[in-house]
Amino acid sequence: MSAAINADQATDRNISASLLLNAAHALDHLVLLIFAAAVGAIAADFGFARWEDLMPYTAGAFFAFGLGSLPAGRLGDTWGRRSMMLVFFFGIGAALLLVALTQNAVQMAVALTLVGVFAAIYHPVGIPMLVQGSARPGRTIGINGLAGNLGIALAALLTGLLVKYLGWRAAFVAPALLAFLLGFLFARVAPEESAPPARRAPSRGELPPGVVARALAVITVAATSASLIFNFTTNGNGEMLRQRMQAVIADPAALGLLLAIVYTIASFAQLIVGRLIDRFPIKRLMLSIVALQVPLFAVAAYAQGWTFFVLAILFMAFVFGAIPFTDALVVRYVDDRMRSRAAGMRLAISFSISSIAVYLLGPLVKASGFAFLLLTMAAIATLTLAAAAWLPGLHKH
Repeated sequence: MSAAINADQATDRNISASLLLNAAHALDHLVLLIFAAAVGAIAADFGFARWEDLMPYTAGAFFAFGLGSLPAGRLGDTWGRRSMMLVFFFGIGAALLLVALTQNAVQMAVALTLVGVFAAIYHPVGIPMLVQGSARPGRTIGINGLAGNLGIALAALLTGLLVKYLGWRAAFVAPALLAFLLGFLFARVAPEESAPPARRAPSRGELPPGVVARALAVITVAATSASLIFNFTTNGNGEMLRQRMQAVIADPAALGLLLAIVYTIASFAQLIVGRLIDRFPIKRLMLSIVALQVPLFAVAAYAQGWTFFVLAILFMAFVFGAIPFTDALVVRYVDDRMRSRAAGMRLAISFSISSIAVYLLGPLVKASGFAFLLLTMAAIATLTLAAAAWLPGLHKH
């Protein structure tokens, strides 16, 4: 009887820890997009005439978000994923409070970079921790992806409301307090690790090194181009929607709500794709999802008003729908003992290179407009498609 009770308690703790890991994914994406959602108010407060001129100051956060994945992944495997997640929660909370205290653009850039350092921990540590031992990794990754993208939707909605009623600084303080709360809860419920992943026994037979190397190379190229699109869209959609919908809606809170609707609806694509990954050949699925991005971006480049709003939902659904593939392929090809390090290497390359999207977003839109940006994303999606075509054929996941 006692053994059964202990087993039930362990199961409850694992479920609670999984819920908090999904909440952490939402938090991770939320904090990285607060600045983009509040950039207009921050630019006015800091004396900038145009929001585009302030946008490059956030590039450090996204560069650190990518480069920091490498040491974070290594520490996750060699020191422990539970310990690294605690560093994530409390570190990101402290960094957000520093952002709220900044008084000029240089201070903002430094504080946002620190946010990026701690935000870098989640993907190479939290996702491998979540999928270790999962019988249906595609479903698990899909649910986790949905949680992350709901964080993006919440960033648009929450930041719009807080900026309007309490000011832009409150938009950073509120998620800081949430991070501290989640950290305390995670410390209470997450089971202690018997040993770091790197010291555990192999979970399955090794795949041929050549197959693994090819898969990781293709995943890295595809992930880099996909990350460029992700950063261009999630950081630019707010101002893009404002411009394309200005004849219909001008209220910032209403625009924030519309953007939240776009992200919320589109986010469910990850849940659907995650389930499909467990049932159908992953290469064929990935090619289909990425291929549909190209015409959607091209048509959206010339759309206005409510037509653009509908197209934004569609192209974001396929942008989000492409996200589960890279994590699912890492699970397929890499043993759990080194998944954090493999994910860290892939993320360091793809996120660091894709941080250029955040740096170029303001100047690019200022010089050429949003139509050119959307056509650029159509071209990048074509590159993702070419990379995906080189994936080794898989029968399932």
